[in-house]
Amino acid sequence: MNICAMTMASVLIAAIAPQAASAAPAEAVKEDAATIRIPAPPAGKGQIVFYRKGGIGGSAVACSVFEGGTKVSSLGGGRYFIVVAEPGRHEYAVKTEATDRLALEVESDETQFASCKIKMGIMVGRPDIRPATEADFRAAKSLKLVDSDDMGEGALRPEQIAAALAASGTPAAPAAAAPAQ
Repeated sequence: MNICAMTMASVLIAAIAPQAASAAPAEAVKEDAATIRIPAPPAGKGQIVFYRKGGIGGSAVACSVFEGGTKVSSLGGGRYFIVVAEPGRHEYAVKTEATDRLALEVESDETQFASCKIKMGIMVGRPDIRPATEADFRAAKSLKLVDSDDMGEGALRPEQIAAALAASGTPAAPAAAAPAQ
């Protein structure tokens, strides 16, 4: 291996090692998306579940989601958040060196899904936001709700989600399976 390749490998390891070390404890609190409980939207409103699959690709770049110039939330890898919205047309934007937009027609009492992924860019990764299905969301592995301090206006906080689930009679966490006998 030549000196240039060894230097590049050292830089790569130095950049990834802190993320790998800090990611290990967070993995323990992530849930399989198939078990995440999503509350129904409040009566007369709709909601959108934004999510981003985990993985090393684009891990240094967050998908910061904006509506009308107001930050809704940052969306790191392996994270999700929920936004309650009035029925009607809503346009969400994500931006780094390029901007991508997603227009959704929010319906009353409906839950929609949107995914964000980071694609290759010239200087920094480019966010790509697109409609998704509940099946796409449920197929994602190990998702965690975005931390409250990364949420902007409109994103439901953990206590709001828990209250909505309690009000609907839905348990906040799935029941544990009985052990096999």
